[in-house]
Amino acid sequence: MALSFKERKKILKSVNTLDLTPIKLYSEEVDKDELVTVIIPKFKNKIVVKLISPKLKSDHFKVKLDKFGSATWLKINSKTKVEQIIKDLKKKFGDEITEEHERTTKFIFQLYTQGFISFKELN
Repeated sequence: MALSFKERKKILKSVNTLDLTPIKLYSEEVDKDELVTVIIPKFKNKIVVKLISPKLKSDHFKVKLDKFGSATWLKINSKTKVEQIIKDLKKKFGDEITEEHERTTKFIFQLYTQGFISFKELN
């Protein structure tokens, strides 16, 4: 059974952010420059998909990420913890990325809030 909002919030408050393990909920397209476009279906209801999708130009939304967001998204694999993702980003971008802890955790929680990812600890 799925956890309620209160239960998820309680778990997230009790766990260190760096110890969380993000899980992707949507697929992506990666271009030649390693920029990611996240593909989000417009409808989740199977009946609506069957009836309405054929009439639409596209049955999904596309969200394009910048190079830092793309690198973060590509590191999310349901095994790597946030702490390791931050270390990998720092290694890849060096001085180009500043305040990597704050920036990465904020971005990951934005992805969570928007429903693009979940955390292994919530499942």
